[in-house]
Amino acid sequence: MKFPDEFLEIVEGIKSMKIRGAGLIGRKAVEALKIVSDSINTTDSKEYIEEIKKAAKILISTRPTAVSLPNAVRYVYYRVKRAYNSGLGVKELKDTLRDAVNDFITISLNAIEKIGEIGAKRIEDEDTILTHCNSQAAISIIVHAFKQGKNIKVFATETRPKMQGRLTAKQLSKEGIPTTLIVDSAVRYFMPKIDKVVIGADAIAANGAVINKIGTSLIALAAHEARVRVMVGAETYKFSPETVFGELIKIEERPYDEVVPEEWLKANPGVSVRNPAFDVTPPEYIDVIITEMGIVSPQSFFLLAKDVFGWMFGEKDEWISLDTFHL
Repeated sequence: MKFPDEFLEIVEGIKSMKIRGAGLIGRKAVEALKIVSDSINTTDSKEYIEEIKKAAKILISTRPTAVSLPNAVRYVYYRVKRAYNSGLGVKELKDTLRDAVNDFITISLNAIEKIGEIGAKRIEDEDTILTHCNSQAAISIIVHAFKQGKNIKVFATETRPKMQGRLTAKQLSKEGIPTTLIVDSAVRYFMPKIDKVVIGADAIAANGAVINKIGTSLIALAAHEARVRVMVGAETYKFSPETVFGELIKIEERPYDEVVPEEWLKANPGVSVRNPAFDVTPPEYIDVIITEMGIVSPQSFFLLAKDVFGWMFGEKDEWISLDTFHL
C-alpha cells in the first residue's frame, strides 16, 4: 500500500529531528501507526497486521538510539497482535490499535507530570541546578520545584550542535525561573556553583547505564569530581529490553552538516567530521533515576521496568523482539 502523506511527514520529522524529545517521538510514532491503520482498506486481518508491521519497521528505522520509539511501537503492536491471535476481524483490530495508541499517549503524558512531582522533592530551596539538552522530564522536575516556592536557579547548556538547550532556557525563562545559558565546554568551569545536575535519558540499559544527549557523560564526570549529585528523570518505557539479552544500544551518528557546512568541508578535504548524537554515562556516576513509579537506583531500574512492562519479557510467543519488524 502507499503510506499516507501525514504518516510520511511524521517519519521525516522524527528523522530530521524536527520532532525531538524521546517522549514526544514515542507519542508521534504511535499517532503515525493510527494514521496508517485508518488508511488501510482491507477485510483480511493478516493483510492488515502485515501493513502495520511495515509501518512499524519504517518508524523504528528513523532513530536507532532513543528506545522510547521502538518501545512505543511495541506497546501498540503487542496489543494488536494479541487481538489478531484471538481471531478478531479488521474493524476490531483497528479499534484495538486506536485504544492502545490513546493509552500510550496518556501513559507518556502522565509520566512526565508524575516525574516532576516526585523529583521536585529532591530539589531544595536555594539550589542551583545544571541541566543538559531539552528533556521534558528534567524540565518537569525543575518547574515543579519552582512552583512549590523553592528559590532556584538553573544553568542550561547550549547542547551543540542542534542547540536544544536554547529551547530549555526559553521554556524555563517563561516559567519565571532564573536561567543562564552556557556553552557545553564551560560545564566544568561552572560545576563548583552547582548543587544538583538534573538531566533526562533517551535510553537506559540493563546495568543502569544512561544513554542521553552527547556531552552527558562529561557532565556526569565533572559532577562526580565535584561531589555534585546527578539525578536522571526517565519514564519506565525508556528501558531497553534488548540489553538484558546482551545487545548493545546503537549510538546514532548524525550528518556532518549539523556541525559544519558542506562548503567548509569541501574547502578542507583533509578534515573529516564525527557527530555522535548520544553517549553512555556509567551507573556509578548517577545517584538516582526518577520515574513515574518512584525513585530508584540505576541498578534497580531494570527490576522496575520489568514489573511495569512485563510483557516485554513474557513467553517466547509473546516476546516482541525488534526482529519482528525486519521484514
